[in-house]
This record gives sequence, structure tokens and C-alpha cells, in this order.
Amino acid sequence: MSEQYVWDLHQVDETRVAIVGGKAAHLGALSRIEGVHVPGGFCVTTKAFRRIIEQMPSADDLLDRLARVTPDDRDALRVLSAQIRRAVEATPVPDDLAAEITRALARSGEGAAYAVRSSATAEDGPTASFAGQQDTYLNVVGPAEVLRHVSRCWASLFTERAVTYRHRHGIDHRTVHMAVVVQQMVFPDASGILFTADPVTGHRKVATVDAGFGLGEALVSGLVNPDVFTVRDGEVVSRAISAKRRAVTALPAGGTQEVVIEAQRQEEPALTDAQAVRLVELGRRIEAHFGRPQDIEWCLADGDFRIVQSRPITTLFPVPESGDRDNHVYVSVGHGQMMTDPMKPLGFSMWQLTAMVPMHEAGGRLFVDVTQRLASPTSRAALLDALGKGDPLIRDALETVLDRGDFVPSHPDPDPDPDRAPAGPPPGGAPAPIETDRAVVGGLIERSRTSLAALEREIRTKSGPALFDYLLEAFEEHKRIVGDPLSMQAIMAGMEATWWLNDTLGEWLGEKNAADTLTLSAPDNVTSEMGLALLDVADVVRPLPEVVAFLRTVEDDDDHFLEELAKLTGGPEARDAIEAYLDRYGMRCVGEIDITRPRWRERPGALVPAILDNVRNFEPGAAERRFELGRQKARQKEQDVLSRLRAQADGDRKADETKRMIDRVRTFIGYREYPKYDIVCRYSLYKQALMGEADRLVQAGVLTGREDVFHLTFQELHEVVRSNRTVDPQLVRQREEAFRAYHALTPPRVLTSDGEALTGVYRRDDVPPGALVGVPVSAGTVEGRARVVLDIAEADLEAGDILVTAFTDPSWSPLFVGIAGLVTEVGGLMTHGAVIAREYGLPTVVGVEGATRLIRDGQRIRVHGTDGFVEILD
Repeated sequence: MSEQYVWDLHQVDETRVAIVGGKAAHLGALSRIEGVHVPGGFCVTTKAFRRIIEQMPSADDLLDRLARVTPDDRDALRVLSAQIRRAVEATPVPDDLAAEITRALARSGEGAAYAVRSSATAEDGPTASFAGQQDTYLNVVGPAEVLRHVSRCWASLFTERAVTYRHRHGIDHRTVHMAVVVQQMVFPDASGILFTADPVTGHRKVATVDAGFGLGEALVSGLVNPDVFTVRDGEVVSRAISAKRRAVTALPAGGTQEVVIEAQRQEEPALTDAQAVRLVELGRRIEAHFGRPQDIEWCLADGDFRIVQSRPITTLFPVPESGDRDNHVYVSVGHGQMMTDPMKPLGFSMWQLTAMVPMHEAGGRLFVDVTQRLASPTSRAALLDALGKGDPLIRDALETVLDRGDFVPSHPDPDPDPDRAPAGPPPGGAPAPIETDRAVVGGLIERSRTSLAALEREIRTKSGPALFDYLLEAFEEHKRIVGDPLSMQAIMAGMEATWWLNDTLGEWLGEKNAADTLTLSAPDNVTSEMGLALLDVADVVRPLPEVVAFLRTVEDDDDHFLEELAKLTGGPEARDAIEAYLDRYGMRCVGEIDITRPRWRERPGALVPAILDNVRNFEPGAAERRFELGRQKARQKEQDVLSRLRAQADGDRKADETKRMIDRVRTFIGYREYPKYDIVCRYSLYKQALMGEADRLVQAGVLTGREDVFHLTFQELHEVVRSNRTVDPQLVRQREEAFRAYHALTPPRVLTSDGEALTGVYRRDDVPPGALVGVPVSAGTVEGRARVVLDIAEADLEAGDILVTAFTDPSWSPLFVGIAGLVTEVGGLMTHGAVIAREYGLPTVVGVEGATRLIRDGQRIRVHGTDGFVEILD
């Protein structure tokens, strides 16, 4: 039986993507939706494309070379992709394939005009649309021209932009194949794009229509600005009509041309309001069929809308599942935890199971539903105050929703549940006060250590289903320790004393952020101690030239370099110092709230750049000197503040109150970091046990690879262990693809159930023009070279550099000892990076939207840590 290379569009749907590509599959599905009109046509299948590639000379060699080119080598990509395109176009279309295409054309009339369009197998998918990556040819007339343009579509799989796009999305070039859609040409009066959700805000109930005269190429190419209609609830709520001076139209003999629109028509709308509403109604049907918001290309001819393409809008942030149709307002967990990257399923499900409040997943991130808290005036005020102290932009975003007056219902709630707070202090006001006593902190730390020791002792004895039963019990102990009321009182005591000092000394002495200096080198801060301890490691390494030279060759993913290190002169001493550091801090890593991230103990090479920076930038004994210098500055600041207060009217009372608060800050503020350390220690033990189970599942043939467990939720892994059923490799691949796609999404600080993403704005008029505004969290002003670092393993810092990054969690603190200032895109007054910045006396501004994009690596900048803005000096 001969191969079938041509399928009519009405024969295909979403189940045929591998044969006809994404575009053709969607067109076939569209043609089945009642009331949706799709121009007729056929598809030349991927089998035809594969046959061409098989016949193409040197195809394997060219594709192998392409796979080896890095995305940043633009010259090599350009040359090689052009070479492959020429080879594809030069490969003759086999006679039997040409005849099958010609027969399909004859059914519609050989003299008819056609649109010849690419339809790749990775195109128009749920996570990557590939919009505009391959080619479309309009008004193609005659069999010979259709065949020529089919070859050109095949070749367009290897345009430079398409190749780069696949590289950046981690898609193997050999796994993507090209089909070609040949459709009857529509000669429209108007055409354009319909988005069934607002592509800017993500609002799912707002549709936008872009419209222009003639063919849609005028809009796609940017030849004209479109008319824009915004439609909500069956009504045009806004319109912007542009002057459309030009259009693209079809030529009688084939091809297209630009034409000038008559002057009297240029400012006429391309659609009436009624037509825009009718188009959106069609779009809603299409959206309902595909189950997600759509980006739809449409044409209007003879008063009838024709749909020529529909693809998912892949840039929208997903909405958490609520299980109802009520309005919901969600606050980002990642912005509070200083980790806004996506998490894998095992990671977010473990955080959900060990969190103190219910959390909802979307886009690989976690959110807390604060709708009920916002509905009550009492709990609303407390929530806004708590979240505003952590991140003013979250507060502003929530107030934006509340100001509309119709999204969050208001009802009295005289007894709000304090356990529902997503972050910050409890909503019911300050917890009961505790004595300013270092023994409180010591007791809490000892209680944590005892509980951790029991966990470590008992978890080693568990495996199989019994391990999961034990873990569920351990999670309850985990929450008991984290939610210990005394622990919360200690945290709040330090935070409230900080706020009191800043507010009150600002009023009494006119001094901003006085607490920043008063908290320098506070005791019991496990995170700042971690950074200083790495300076001590550098002291051991520095006098060993052979060790230093070896460390310069170590890659961050080298898991075994410590074995080689021990063979060098001085190597055993250096290894022992690093091992001792890992014994104390090896459970930490970047993004440590995600259990699937490799810990430093698993990947010690990640510490090497920071060790080498410390070797280069510091003298021996720097850790002790830095801590003592901070302690002296804090003591001097205390004496200065108290003496100035005593000189005022009622000065003794003011000084006594301030002294009590300074003692309180220095007693409790360091403990702010300990609960997170406790959590991460527990996570490390959980992970070791779960990876042991993963290894057993691999040996039993249930899993293909041990890290496949990362793409299962804890509950799913529990069921796999209980049933011993093989995990579907396709499920793992789908989740790997989704995880990659989630990296391209920017998580909002606040998200509504309508899909609207809100980031908030700073409402300030006290900053210089052009300055970047943020939250002041650590006082002082510093000027220096900006080092924009997105991956801690790639940090290369010199003394005096200012670190600019998206976010910092505790794992970044070893870098803080060697920098002069800090700027982050995420953070608030009491997030971990802010606390450690104050510990080290680094001028710091956090919450600077787009900092890593707006500040270029190497630019000179000035960080105003007291006033909360950043100036770019060159």
C-alpha cells in the first residue's frame, strides 16, 4: 500500500499533530466547531518532509553540526541554517508526491489562488507557539508555484529565528518535522488578530481585537498600526482607531502588493463595534473547544468571518484551580520566599504539605488565596500592613483590586483566623510579648536541634510505603516546630523592635533607618555566620598555590572534585575545611525551598567560585575582623543615639525606651534566619530518603531515571512506591517540557481568578528623574560597578562591586561578604536578603522591577540604600 502524503483539512484534528503539524491540526479542529468557517484546503504531511530530508545530501552531517552550535554563536547559526535551507530547496520533489499534491489542487481548481503555510510538529503547542518562526506565502497561483512554495515552507523550518527559538526552548532539531498547509486564498476587506484574553494583563474576561484593511500581512509586518477594540461581557468597552494609510492586497497573477488607502477611508474603523463583538463570540467558542485562551487570525470577506489560524496564548500566566466560579485573589509565595523560579512537582507538593497555610500551584509557582482575609475590614487592614512591610508592591497590587469595589465582596469578620496569613506578622496584631532574654533563642535552637536529630535517626530506618507513612507524620512535626508560638514571638520581637527603632528615631532624631546600623553583627544569625565561615575556608586555601590552581579548573557541576583535591600538596587540609563547611551548611543551595534543587553537599563545585573570590579579595582573618567591626559600629551607633536623645526634653525616658528596644533587636533579630535553616535541614533529610526510594524504583524498572521522581508530586510518588507500577515516561516528558516553558513566564505578585496579573507600582515623587525605585532595606549610599548575576555559579566579583540580581535566598549570603552593595528585583524589609544585607552593612535596595534588564553588567551605579532608589551613572 502506497504512502498517503496529502490529507484534506477536514480529515485531521489535534490527534494528528505528528502527521500534519500544529497549525493544520488546529485548522482541522476549527472546521468542526459550529459557526466557525475555515477556508478549505489540504495538508502535505510530515512524511513528505522526512522523505525530502532523507534524500537531501549530507543531511545527517548538517543536522549534527547544527546541534553542536550554541545559541549565542549567531554567525555559525546564520551560516549553517542558510546552508540547510538551500539544500532543502534544491532537493527535487519526487514525482509521486508532486502528482498527489497536483491532484489535490485539481479538486479545488488548478487556477485558484492559495495560501501555502508551514505547520511544524512543535508549532502552536500549549507551551511554545512558534508564532512567526516559519514561513507563509500568500496568493500562490498554479501547481508549479504551489510545489515551489511547499519546498520553501519545508526549508523555513531552518530559518535562523526558528533554529534559535528551538535552541532556547531545548527542542532537538531532529524531533521537529514540517507539514505544509495549502488553503484556498481569502481576499478580505479586513483582517487581523483576536486575543481571547488580554495579552498584557492576562485578564481572561477581556478580549482584544486588532484590525486593519486588506490582508493581515500589513499588521504582522508593522506596515500599519491596527485599530484596537477591547471587548468585555459582549460589549466594546474601549476602541482606538488608527490612521491606516496602507494595506496589503493580492495581485491578479499571484503574490501581494502594498497599496495606499484612499484618504477618506484611512481613519474609518476596519470593523464596526457589532462586528468586533460578533468576532469575540466566535473566539469564545474556539477558546471553549481548545480549553485555553487563543490567539486567532481572522479575515472578514463579504460580511463573513473566516478563521485562518488559532494557537494558544503561551505567554499568559496560568490561573490556580479553585474548584468554583467565585472570585479569588492570590498572593505569590515565591516573592516572600525570595525564589520566584518555577518548582518541579515534587518540590511544590512538598512545600504545600509542610506549609502552615493552604497553597495553590500555577505555572510551577505557589500562591496563597487571600480573598476571605480581604473581605473583612479588620483582617484586611492587618493583611495589607503585614504584606506591605514585606513588599510594598504586593500591597499596592491588592489595593488596586480593592479599589475597583466589585471584585472582592466585603463582609464583617470579627474573628479572623490568624493561621491564614500568607506571610509576615499574624493579622490579629502583635503576639504576646516575651522577655528580652538570649536564653529564649538558645532554647528554641536547642529544641530544633533535638527534633532534627530524632528525624535523622528515625528516617534512616524507613523504606518503601513505611517511609511515606513516616514522612506524613514528620511533616506534622515539621509544622509544629515552624509554627511554635514561642518561635513566632521571638521572630516578631526582633522585627517589631526594628520597626519601632526606625519609626521612633526617625521622629525623635530625624534619622532614617537607624536600626540598620544597630543590628550589625547581631548574634545567632546562622545565615550571616554561613557567609563568614566561607571566609575561613578561603584562609585555609589561600596559602596553597597548587590547590588554588586546581580549584580554578573545577566546574560547578563537578561532584567529585574533592577526591582529586585530596591528592594535591595541601589538598587534604583544604578538603577537610570544605567538608567541615558542608557538614554545617551542605543542605543549602540556590532555590532551596524546592527540594529537587541540588544541595551543596550534592554539588560542592557550586561553592568554588565564592571560595576563589574570597581568596582573591580578602586577607587572612577577615571573618573575625568583619564581625568585630560590625559589632563596634553597632555599639558606637547605640552610644551616639542614646546621648543625642538624653540631650532632648524628656531625654532620659526616650533613651531608656530606645535602649530597651536596641537590646531587644540584638537579642532576637538574628533568630529571624533560624527557622528557614531548620526547614532546609529537614528538606535535606527528606530528599536523601526519597532519592533512596528513587534508586530502588530504577533498579526495579519502575522508573527510567532517578530524577524522574522530581516530575511526580509527593502523592504520586507515594502511590508509585505503594503499587510498584511503572511510571509513564510520556508523563515525565510532558512535565519536563512544561517546566521548561514555565521559566519563560514572569510570576505576578498578585493574581486574580480572572487571570489578571498585577505587579503593583511605587507611588513616590521623591526620587530623581530616571532613577530606579525600590524598597530601602539597608542604609547607606554606595557607588560602584554593577555586576548583573543571574546564576550564583557564574559570579565573578571584585571588591567594591555592586551585586544586581533577580532575588537572593540565604544561599547567596557567602557572596555578600565581598560586595559593596546589593540590588534585587524581589524582596522586602524583612526578607532574608535584606536581613543579611543589614548584618553586613551593605547599602541595599530591593524590589526594583526589571533591575537585571535595566542595569547592564559593568555599568557604574549609585545605590541609595537609605532612600530606596538606584541611579545609573553611565
